[in-house]
Amino acid sequence: MTTLPLGQQSSYPDQYDPSLLFPIPRSENRLKLGLQSQQALPFVGVDIWNAFELSWLNPKGKPQIALAEFQVPADSPNMIESKSFKLYLNSLNSARFEDEYALRETLISDLSKVAGSNIATRLNPMEIVAKKGMQEMGGVLMDRLDIEIDPHLAADPSLLEVNADYGPIEQCLVSHLLKSNCPVTGQPDWASIQIRYQGRPILEEGLLRYLIGFRQLGEFHEHCVETIFCDIKRQCKPEKLSVYARYTRRGGLDINPFRTDHNAPWPNNIRHARQ
Repeated sequence: MTTLPLGQQSSYPDQYDPSLLFPIPRSENRLKLGLQSQQALPFVGVDIWNAFELSWLNPKGKPQIALAEFQVPADSPNMIESKSFKLYLNSLNSARFEDEYALRETLISDLSKVAGSNIATRLNPMEIVAKKGMQEMGGVLMDRLDIEIDPHLAADPSLLEVNADYGPIEQCLVSHLLKSNCPVTGQPDWASIQIRYQGRPILEEGLLRYLIGFRQLGEFHEHCVETIFCDIKRQCKPEKLSVYARYTRRGGLDINPFRTDHNAPWPNNIRHARQ
């Protein structure tokens, strides 16, 4: 039986090894949301990964580096476990490639095979990334609210309510207070979250309390975002909804899930101050 590498003591590989990649079926967590495996998903989306520790060798043996962006479709059968992803990327350190194209094709092939769907990959020189600078998520910052919180309470979907006295509006709400925990090691995962919707106004105090309730939850980034999406959709019944979270980096990787129920453009892969 294959064991999950997360939380296990690991030796770093000294040669290229795609078998290090470990798939996690999305269906297991989606069952917790009441989504059956044959049921159409209530959202589309993408998981945007950024890798900051990618290195390989050119044909002469000289080390090369780049920053990599990976886009994993939300409808892929599997997620890729993050520690296995890191170990896999480190296995490239001593591998020789003819050029960046050859490396990119290898990455696409290996990752797509594990995810069960086509993965988009981009290699970015550091100077290109540096020119983009840092940005923060746009929207109304809910963290300004002076509310009393019991930090030990779990996320309660009943906190999600709308103001029935108003008609539909378009709004974008943001919080930097989202935190969850690794489901295996218990290590904290920090994130900023952006919620765009069209519908009756969502009561900000209840939404912020709900989001803070994730502080004690042990769950993967992708499932946290899908839980938030499904709970808001069910409780507040917006006409349109998009949820985007940007998590801080661990092990040279950050994961940024995006879910939407309409033809919204994929979000820009911005980098904010905590990333």
